[in-house]
Amino acid sequence: MEKPAIEGGAPVRNTKIYYGHQYIDEADIKAVVDVLKSDYLTCGPKIGELEKKLCDVTGAKYAVACSNGTAALHIAALAAGVRVGDEVITTPITFAASANCALYCGARPVFADINAETYNIDPAAVEKCITDKSKAVVAVDFTGQSVELYELLKICHSHDMTLIEDGAHVIGTKYKGRANGSVADMTTFSFHPVKTVTGGEGGAVLTNSEEYYEKLLLYRSHGITRDERFLERASDGPWYYEQIALGYNYRITDMQAALIISQLDKLNMFSRRRKEIVARYNKAFEGQPGIFVQKEIPDSDTTRHLYILRIKPDEISIDRKRFFEALAAENVCCNVHYIPTYYFPYYERLGYKKGICPNAEKLYEEIITLPLYYAMTDEDVESVIAAVLKIARYYAK
Repeated sequence: MEKPAIEGGAPVRNTKIYYGHQYIDEADIKAVVDVLKSDYLTCGPKIGELEKKLCDVTGAKYAVACSNGTAALHIAALAAGVRVGDEVITTPITFAASANCALYCGARPVFADINAETYNIDPAAVEKCITDKSKAVVAVDFTGQSVELYELLKICHSHDMTLIEDGAHVIGTKYKGRANGSVADMTTFSFHPVKTVTGGEGGAVLTNSEEYYEKLLLYRSHGITRDERFLERASDGPWYYEQIALGYNYRITDMQAALIISQLDKLNMFSRRRKEIVARYNKAFEGQPGIFVQKEIPDSDTTRHLYILRIKPDEISIDRKRFFEALAAENVCCNVHYIPTYYFPYYERLGYKKGICPNAEKLYEEIITLPLYYAMTDEDVESVIAAVLKIARYYAK
């Protein structure tokens, strides 16, 4: 008979620990206030300063800052030439934007399965998905651990495809000694508050290609340019500009840019703390019956955005949903990343069905995202560990 829910006794915490939270200090506040007191709130000097900072941090030649990570994916897909009738290969274990960017361009997302050990998109599965319609791969660095960049680049370039690295989780990570953001054809970042570095919102695309860079600038700002190299008619005067493509208003404000610049100054500090918490979690949970720790990828020097714990149904008499609820009763507020994208009703109406990616589907049934953020205290970390072990040991078979 299944054991009852844990009853009696106090929870491990009296106050809630959330799965993610931004860290804002006085330097961040001052950076934003300084902009508010300046002449420019948008389209000002902080945009270029942020773009230079991102290049300095990653080693990429070019950066284009934009309004959010979804916008970054959209303009990256546009710059890659994704159009109606094309196919874009991506993973289902991601936020919907990784696939939606293909739909925005009139293309069709194609879902490749994940590696069952790393949870990242499997290069072998990508190859199996390639057709004469394949235009790009959107590879997601799930939890902050890098995808196999060089293998994916080789696959893409051998088929005249573009590798777009969805690096929403990966800022601060290095793959085989190189910072993520400097390797793929284009890498997108997100600066949402739960990410390692935040601007409230905000995004960016990084690239080493001048051709992509120029296209990204156009698509970010309405397809409008003042660059004389691209003007199709004679100028009417110093005020003159032209719209030469159908772009979007995906600009970022100077206030957001200033906040992100200040946050980037703390990236090494953020990275060290996240690594400390991950190491403590790994040590506490390794070998505990009923739960499984995500495998560390040796080639990825990882700044982890998410910490994923996997429930082993053959070793524990509680399913993921009840484990999640039991953690909430202990005041440990978790999440699940992610529901496979093609499970959503919108994708079902497009003809996608369950069974496409068995590794991804099995993973979804068993995972929980534990709290992980810079401002977690040691007491917070130990409370999370105590709650997880309390439940796992209570329900151990």
